[in-house]
Amino acid sequence: MSGERLLVVEDRESLRRMLERALGGEGYRVDAVADGEAAAAALAGDTYDLVLTDLKLPGTSGLDVVQACRGARRPVPVVVMTAYGSVAAAVQAMKLGAADFLEKPVELDDLFALVAALVGESRTSAPPELEPATVGGTAAFVAGPGCPPIVGRHRRLLSALRLLRRVAATETTVLLTGESGTGKELFARALHALSPRAGGPFVAVNCAAIPESLLENELFGHEKGAFTGAHRREPGRFERARAGTLFLDEIGELPPAVQGKILRVLEERTYERVGSAEPQRADVRLVAATNRDLQAMVAAGEFRSDLFFRLSVFPLELPPLRERSSDVGPLARHLLERLAERHELATAELSPAAVELLQAQSWPGNVRQLANVLERAAILHPGERLGALELKEAMVGAEQGERQQLEEALEKSGGDKRRAAAQLGLSYRTLLRKVRLYDLEGFPRYRR
Repeated sequence: MSGERLLVVEDRESLRRMLERALGGEGYRVDAVADGEAAAAALAGDTYDLVLTDLKLPGTSGLDVVQACRGARRPVPVVVMTAYGSVAAAVQAMKLGAADFLEKPVELDDLFALVAALVGESRTSAPPELEPATVGGTAAFVAGPGCPPIVGRHRRLLSALRLLRRVAATETTVLLTGESGTGKELFARALHALSPRAGGPFVAVNCAAIPESLLENELFGHEKGAFTGAHRREPGRFERARAGTLFLDEIGELPPAVQGKILRVLEERTYERVGSAEPQRADVRLVAATNRDLQAMVAAGEFRSDLFFRLSVFPLELPPLRERSSDVGPLARHLLERLAERHELATAELSPAAVELLQAQSWPGNVRQLANVLERAAILHPGERLGALELKEAMVGAEQGERQQLEEALEKSGGDKRRAAAQLGLSYRTLLRKVRLYDLEGFPRYRR
């Protein structure tokens, strides 16, 4: 048992009992009361490590509970729970000294992560070998020198990191799954850095960004004279990744012919260069990633079942940003620091209202979309305190910029979506989703 004592203040009995059971199940000692007066009495007679209170209570309000905690014998961190849309009240509570707030309905993963952070609980943090480092004041996991940090401490993220640590030391093929922008390449680089192949090269290939006619040559290389213009032998990505890790991103976009060749590599550890019948040894650790449902593609006859089973020996799913909203604030601050370094700007700060706005977004483009919005905001307001108004302005501007990029790519490709996707470095499926989002179906012809 942890020994930390928590006080829950919630007038709705069903929610109060649920929170008491959930936090008790995490090892905390929990007292639960129904109103502010009972909370004040409990604080006067006992010592707590954290108080979780509803903002709207019968009689004495949650703001009074916050003030009572500040006046306790030992100052107690307070987390306030607010109904959807009560941003102003939550900000007022934080001005009075609340440590943080959660929006109802409360997500238990977010609650556990926040409570653990505030009381110094370590059981819901990473195990010692995955203990987060501090990058610019933000909790982050750094796998090795030169490896980009993975920022956050949400339970689902930490669970994925634990699995990554377990599989890294093996030669097992890993399939990273998750929506676009969830950090699959970051995980692939971390896996390489923690593996026995860390001293070898890490080679990444976006299968969706290479035209189908060139993909086999890009992966396996070619012999001199293999085709017109092949004046010398060229190594492919498998050869360049020798003794290291080859990361195949967007593997769901592989054409059937190349799928068969990748299967041979996994089964026999050999491949052939274009224009040669001599087998080459594939000395690589293969890591693949996709944002598509490969099982559904297998059922539809779009992806080889034997390759799917070979790839999914060790599947590792990365959570979307909307499912780890407690990480949005720390992640946004980390991204702002990196953006300031890259553009040689003063680091912008985020107001509590700005963090609340960011946490309320669904982020269909995940971390990549968040970074784009913050980059625009940081350039427009260098070194300033970014509030909700500045971020809303940046969100609108980012959408307009993305639409313009799509229009230009579709214009250049004559409406050929596969060519446009390759130009933008997107998967075909992602491009189709964005075309629907911005009502660009048939562009540019339908505008003429």
